[in-house]
Amino acid sequence: MKISGDVYNVSKVYNTQNHVGAVNQVNSVKPKKDVISISDNAKDHQVVFKALKEVPDVRQNKIDEFKEVYHSGTYNVSGQEIVEKLGKAMIDEKA
Repeated sequence: MKISGDVYNVSKVYNTQNHVGAVNQVNSVKPKKDVISISDNAKDHQVVFKALKEVPDVRQNKIDEFKEVYHSGTYNVSGQEIVEKLGKAMIDEKA
């Protein structure tokens, strides 16, 4: 094998290694404790979600009122009212 070029400068690289001296002092590492903090915004969300869970899904007073009207036979809905409600629902759905 033939090596061409300046072999002398290449060999100087291996002879110029810096030696590291002994380490005099080692700083001790103090472990930090993990800290968890909840933002004010998250706390507000927790309060709102808790309040919403306590609100019933059904308004029982409205159901009782409807039952009373229905069982008494006085519940009467005109076709016009049904068409108006359906039309409004369709318009709201498209919007």
